[in-house]
Amino acid sequence: MTDVVARLRAAGVVFAEEEAGLLAEAASGPELDALVARRAAGEPLEPLLGWAAFDGLRVPVDPHVFVPRRRTELLARRAADRAAAGDVVLDLCCGTGAVGLALATRVPGVVVHAADVDPAAVANARRTLGPVGGTVWEGDLFGALPERMRAGFAVIAVNAPYVPSDRIVDMPREARDFEPRVALDGGGDGLDLHRRIAAEATAWLAPGGALLIETGRTQAAWTALLLEGAGLRAAVESDDDVDGTVAIGVLPR
Repeated sequence: MTDVVARLRAAGVVFAEEEAGLLAEAASGPELDALVARRAAGEPLEPLLGWAAFDGLRVPVDPHVFVPRRRTELLARRAADRAAAGDVVLDLCCGTGAVGLALATRVPGVVVHAADVDPAAVANARRTLGPVGGTVWEGDLFGALPERMRAGFAVIAVNAPYVPSDRIVDMPREARDFEPRVALDGGGDGLDLHRRIAAEATAWLAPGGALLIETGRTQAAWTALLLEGAGLRAAVESDDDVDGTVAIGVLPR
């Protein structure tokens, strides 16, 4: 174990001791050596382990799929606050399906749907949400969904990419080099997907339903304005503990 910690420290891994323990739980012998070499080379920890910690859960994480961040736990919690048993909810731009799993866990009895444009993410999310009866669709935003679902969602939780295109180069190597660009790139100002989602979401929300979008703190006011422009009552919530920010829009009844 001492050797593993030393190798990770030499590679600049900040939490070397903690990560060494997790890798040692996942493998031993030559397999552990291979995982340590890959982590030292810059690969993100979670796909090497096969899971990520999220909202008290272990969420399956496949290689080259966006890794759920702790800040997104705020999105999951606020979405759960607005859901009840029997409600139909949507995890849009779902990645691994972490938010959908958290919703199903926090609110037993919700009917979970999820969608993503990336086939690898869809496969990952199907593994994540299958045990809770979730349905995962593949396609571009709401275009992934069947028309019969219009006006049916009580909650739509969204973690669409919101990093401005020219800032991706500044992201940590784990994200920049190993996560799909489609899960990171939010366009020139980071809000391209937010614009599209705000414009389309009202057709998919049930009366009184809520659209929740994770956003950056410097972008939050703009995301909220997009929601208001779509006819939703908008507010912004932040949580310093997880460094998360969510814009919330509610469709009037």
